[in-house]
Amino acid sequence: MMSTTNNFVFKGLHIVAWLIFVGLSIEAGGVIVNFFFSLFKPEFVQNLYQKLDLSEMYRDNRFAFFGTYSFILIISILKAGLFYLVVMLMHKMDLSKPFDAYVARQISKIGYFTLSIGLLSYSARAFVGNLNRHGFITDNLNQFWADSQAFILMGAVIYIIATIFKKGVAIQDENDLTV
Repeated sequence: MMSTTNNFVFKGLHIVAWLIFVGLSIEAGGVIVNFFFSLFKPEFVQNLYQKLDLSEMYRDNRFAFFGTYSFILIISILKAGLFYLVVMLMHKMDLSKPFDAYVARQISKIGYFTLSIGLLSYSARAFVGNLNRHGFITDNLNQFWADSQAFILMGAVIYIIATIFKKGVAIQDENDLTV
């Protein structure tokens, strides 16, 4: 009964991970499209994804524009990549033998992606805060890095879990050799 419940929950989480991955991929694609429209057809940006219009910033200060959009693009792509790793981990993970070298490597990668997202988000928030002090309107950008501290904390926790998994793999390999 317990294994059936665990399998059901695991499959449900796998579906949720896929949905999040698809949503984040759409967001990253929308941000990429907005970026190119901001450069070439700024009049259409108000009709695009999240109406992310930084054309005024582009006219006033190109360094601020490219810096801000670089943070937005990289963070959006890293979030989609993070959930791609989660989906692949869940797809290849064997619940009957979870302490596997592949699982340990994937969890480490997930930890690095999560920590990178958190640190980049924190840096972006500081960068945009500085732009705000110089008169740029940046209120609509907070959605992209509002959760920076949560990602940093999650990255640290996932790193600890990855370290435990690596030790579990070593112990399991040692046990397999003695049997």
